[in-house]
Amino acid sequence: MGRDATLTYPPRPMAVHEIPLERRTLHGHFSRDLEPVLEIDPGDTVRVSVPNAGWHLASGERFEPRDEQLDAGHALVGPIWVRGASEGGTLAVRIDEVVPGPWGVTFGAEERMLRWELADGRGRCGAYEVDLRPFLGVLGMPPVGHGVHSTGPPRRQGGNVDCADLVGGTTLFLPIPLDGALFSAGDGHARQGHGEVSGTAIECPAEATLTLSLAGDLELDWPIALTGDAWIAFGFDEDLDRAAEIATEGMLALMAREHAVERPEALALASVAVDLHVTQVVNGIKGVHAMLRHDAIRFDR
Repeated sequence: MGRDATLTYPPRPMAVHEIPLERRTLHGHFSRDLEPVLEIDPGDTVRVSVPNAGWHLASGERFEPRDEQLDAGHALVGPIWVRGASEGGTLAVRIDEVVPGPWGVTFGAEERMLRWELADGRGRCGAYEVDLRPFLGVLGMPPVGHGVHSTGPPRRQGGNVDCADLVGGTTLFLPIPLDGALFSAGDGHARQGHGEVSGTAIECPAEATLTLSLAGDLELDWPIALTGDAWIAFGFDEDLDRAAEIATEGMLALMAREHAVERPEALALASVAVDLHVTQVVNGIKGVHAMLRHDAIRFDR
């Protein structure tokens, strides 16, 4: 498999679906017991609109009605049933575009809040200005087991990954936990630093365009991603050291698959050319991602 994983596409034109932002399409928890709001074929594109993590709309009003228990987490759109997706397979989520709403908020210490005006690719808050790199913090599927599961932590199946590198043009590959996938997305971020040290990014309502496919030749234990510049392997655990180990092992497996490098040599090369980043430290389960840039190693073969 090269830089573009082999994907399973049906022999027909791809469809584009739009999920309206309404009560029936939103939920604040993960569960394999939720009914899908849309069924699609692999390779179809989905356009979604989501409130910010606190269920606030672009207008600034909070979405209502909500269930205090079932909607306690991030406001997610979905779930989406992907025909042909099967437990043990791999879902490819191509992030075509993420467009932030007109405003966002970031919370600091002592109840300090920054309110950002978002326009023209920049965020402005008083004397502060930042360039925007919008992405969705939550992309994933329900964990193993029935019942209600929090949207807070990242998991093998994705979820609240909060990786600032998952911007438009990136493809995220996730292990599928159940037939149909039941994929959901939300948690618009206009900008975030690695670590998300206050617990919030620039939290904003957002619109996103995603294409969901099946990576038929790719077997994964943990998520990976392909950006325009690099491969990324993720690790999640309560212990940051363990999360780093998982991310490193994922990268070694990726290097073996992509470049036919045996593990002992891959480890040496990784120590030279792979960067470990703290994805986030604020979701209970910590995240680390290992990054290998496409130009980091030149193979003379």
